[in-house]
Formats: sequence, C-alpha cells, structure tokens
Amino acid sequence: MMDFASALQAASAVADGQSYPQGCLYLVATPIGNLADISLRALHVLRMADVLACEDTRHTQALLRAWGMPRPAGQLLALHQHNEKEATQAVVQRLQQGQRVAYVSDAGTPAISDPGAHLVQAVQAAGLRVMPIPGASSVITALSASGADTVEQGNGVTGAAGGWVFAGFLPVKGREREQSLAALQAERRAVVLLEAPHRISALCNALEAFGSRQVTLARELTKQFESITTLPAHALADWLQAAPERSKGEFVLVLHPLAQQTGVEEGTISAQAEHTLRLLLAELPLKTAVKLAAEISGSARNALYERALALKQES
Repeated sequence: MMDFASALQAASAVADGQSYPQGCLYLVATPIGNLADISLRALHVLRMADVLACEDTRHTQALLRAWGMPRPAGQLLALHQHNEKEATQAVVQRLQQGQRVAYVSDAGTPAISDPGAHLVQAVQAAGLRVMPIPGASSVITALSASGADTVEQGNGVTGAAGGWVFAGFLPVKGREREQSLAALQAERRAVVLLEAPHRISALCNALEAFGSRQVTLARELTKQFESITTLPAHALADWLQAAPERSKGEFVLVLHPLAQQTGVEEGTISAQAEHTLRLLLAELPLKTAVKLAAEISGSARNALYERALALKQES
C-alpha cells in the first residue's frame, strides 16, 4: 500500500501559495491506472475544494482513501453521463455561492471521451471561471510510446503528414462504423483510437483492411500488466488471438501516419491499391471510392477510375 503522507505535505508546500479563486470549477485529471501519477497540484485542489463532483462517487472515494484524504459523503456530488444536465445546475448554484468545486471523471481528464463538456459549457455560460488541472492522459501516453512520427517531414518519398487526430471510440452501429473506418483509411496523419475489451477483437478484424499500415496497440497503460505492441494492421487480429490475456483491459490504438508516396508511374496500380479500391467500392459510390483509394495508395486517380469501372463491369 502506497503512503502519500509525504506527497500531501509536498502538495501543500509547493501549491498552497498559488491562486485558487472561489466560485471556480476545477477540472482535475486523475491517474489512468497508477495512483502515483496524481500531480501535487491535483492533490492540493482535491483537498481544498468545498465539494467534489464525480463521475462515480464510490470510485472517487476509493482514490481519496488511497491518497489519505477521504471525504464525507455529503461533500461528493454524482455527475455522470446520465444526470449531467441536472447535476450541472447544482454545481453552477454552488459556484455562484462562492464555493470551489472540483470535477473528476473515473480516470484521466474530464470531458475527453468522458462526461464534463456540458458542465464546462454551462459554467462558462454563467460567467464563471473554469481552471484545468492537467495530469495523466492515455491518449498522450500511447502516442508518445508508439513511435508514430507526428512532425511534418516535408515532401520527400517517406515524408509523413504532420500532426495527429483523436478519433476516440468509433461508432458501434454497422453503417456508421464502416463510414468511420473508410474515413480513417484516407487520413494521412496519425490517428488515436480508444476501444473497450469486449470490442477490441472486432476492431482488429476491421483494421485488417488497412494492410501494412503500422498500428500500436497499448493495453492497461501505467498498470502492472501494461503492454505496448506495434504491428502491421493485417497482423493485429492474429496477434490478439494468440494469447487470451491480450484481449483484457482498456485499449488505446495509434494508427501510424501514412508515408507519402511519390514517383508512382501514371497508369500503374499496385496490388495493395487495388485491394483498397475493392474494399471501398463494396461500401461507397464509385467516385468516392476512387478518390479515397488515390489518397490512401498514392496511385493515379485516372488509373484507379479506369480499374474501378472494369471491376464494376466484372461484378
């Protein structure tokens, strides 16, 4: 069992002299697994706040006990996806009375694939202040450990598009999910996805269509059984099925950026480009499929269009 007594003393020593205005909503990031990842400023704010709004009061109380600062039940307010609008009004009223309210989701940063966005909007609309207290992030943790290049490399043959995209959880419904996956195939930048354990196998199967594009699968980040693996997209499903424990836990996936391909001879279509074109034609109108296949493969659009017409005639 960790002893956070010295951490609480340090939090008071280094954070107490800073400004913590009354009537302010504090968005406090909490650890994504390892309790030691809480920041000193977060500990100070959680202890100082008049009330804590929580995605799950029981989960938050367990965290507070582990850090050595449990709260009376009356100082914990439930605010989750099912009651966010109603509970938000109670928070705004407390802020208008001059109270300091800290909001925490179950793990990570509030309002990032978690409740909190509506709360922030309502607080700002009321003319009240919102102060973020940053901390652990599964998205940034996975991206930094993936080796995915997010820096613009120019126009060279292997240059990758700069930046990255956070896609979060993909839609669950079939048609919406297929459209999202098709859009991701055309995205040249790195893409970060989140997935639950009961859907990770289906996602890895769907990503087979991405061929040799590198994907980093990060599981149980910061926890005892953390694993970070990078494989071609077509190999993910087999890797996942090779050991039952690989499907357990929460997942972050990083699709590495597509390399820019230059010097593709006009009229030439690679086997991978045709495979991509066939997959897109099965789900999308011809012109849209050709456009996306050209962006994904780097092949000439005219050549892809001619091949698409031929494939339509064959079918």
